[in-house]
Amino acid sequence: MRTAGLLLAAGAGSRMGGPKALLELDGEALVQRGIRLLHDGGCAPVVVVVGAAADQVRLLCAGAQVVEAPDWATGMAASLRAGLAALDADACVVALVDQPLVTAAAVERLRAAHGAGARAAVASYGGRARNPVLLDRSVWADVAAAATGDEGARTWLRTHPDLAVEVDCTDTGSPDDLDTPQDLEELREAAR
Repeated sequence: MRTAGLLLAAGAGSRMGGPKALLELDGEALVQRGIRLLHDGGCAPVVVVVGAAADQVRLLCAGAQVVEAPDWATGMAASLRAGLAALDADACVVALVDQPLVTAAAVERLRAAHGAGARAAVASYGGRARNPVLLDRSVWADVAAAATGDEGARTWLRTHPDLAVEVDCTDTGSPDDLDTPQDLEELREAAR
């Protein structure tokens, strides 16, 4: 089965002061880290959804297909819908550009859960469901229809617990997201 990678990287990063996709960590833009995460986790193709600063982000997307979400400013749901509509695969792993400490091991575990029959799989850290998530193609239309505002697949996942499995990824990395310049600076300090 072909599992695509879908990286949501369209936001303006208003609390961050600019698009998170363009931020650098260890000399690498977050959008590049996200593409590498999905490739290393065994996803192909990798599709990046862009919006804010689309032309600048697009230049950093070597090795990935780029899809523009024209209504990206309405929230993450618009990016998810644009990305799902562009995919041709049996399943996809959806990752967020602002979670640079998620690892390929988490993506691999989600793919393994799908291989074992899960129609949706959610990475769980310390018992808390987070990203990334894997979605079987059979649920894409319903996920897209349920997505609103800044809630991507979360609404659908909450209303379909019978179709989603949580996959423990606690030991694989961290789902912490970057929302403010202070978050980024703390991450850079911790890496030193």
